[in-house]
Amino acid sequence: MPDGRRMRAAAAAPRLGAIVRLAVVLSFAATPLHAQDWRDFASSRRRTDEQELRVKVRYGAGRIRLSPAQGSLLYRMQLRYDADHFTPVADYRRGDLEVGIDSGRGNVELKGRSQGSLDLELTREVPLALDLEMGAVRSEIELGGLRLTRLDLKTGASETTLSVSEPNPLDASTISVQVGAADFVMEDIGNLNAERVEIHAGVGDVTVDFGGQWRKDARVSVEMGLGGLELRLPPDLGVEILQDSFLTALDAEDLERRGSRYVTPGFDRAERHVRIEIEAAFGRIRVVRAH
Repeated sequence: MPDGRRMRAAAAAPRLGAIVRLAVVLSFAATPLHAQDWRDFASSRRRTDEQELRVKVRYGAGRIRLSPAQGSLLYRMQLRYDADHFTPVADYRRGDLEVGIDSGRGNVELKGRSQGSLDLELTREVPLALDLEMGAVRSEIELGGLRLTRLDLKTGASETTLSVSEPNPLDASTISVQVGAADFVMEDIGNLNAERVEIHAGVGDVTVDFGGQWRKDARVSVEMGLGGLELRLPPDLGVEILQDSFLTALDAEDLERRGSRYVTPGFDRAERHVRIEIEAAFGRIRVVRAH
């Protein structure tokens, strides 16, 4: 292996270790599991004069669903939780919203708490900055139609689908995703309207669908540890792929090789262009083009 690639692989090791450890950090694992007292909690608020909404979600284990709210609601939350170990959180102050659960006593083992659930609806009417931190969860995140300015998503050992079924009316400054030991799917990321998307994955399978309405050129970086990466490309998007990988096979369907990069047919004539930079340690990369 060339010295440069060996050095890059060694440099990536601390980041990979940090991502894999994210599953442990977010899982609050420690104390023994005792009897469970399941309860339901609901909270909501109508929009008044808010000009923006900054949202923090902290949720350790169970199922989470996030979607756009209807009408004049600022947010609506429904939570099922184990009252023996957790306290519901729904704190709103001057455009800052924090929701989820709090253990109150530090670390709590989450094994057996998959019955828990969090359903959260967020307004379509004001700009949103989202900070989502989730542990061992099954999550469905629908961002279509939200006025998204920023997204910072962190998950542990999870199964997550992130969809953007409608275009974002605003420019999103930063889209950052960090997943630990996970199966992660992003759909229609062109609708995010972001110039830069960063994905960091530890162990698992990641699928990124580049469908949607691309209104500007963009850069997408993907850093993988161990697992599989699938890129789904629409036929009218000009895509350039740069791969810096160690022991990772690239299956690039119908792509043209130009030196150290791969491009889609008709790249130079495409109206919109996306540059994809991939760093992967071990695994496989598959590129699929829609026809």
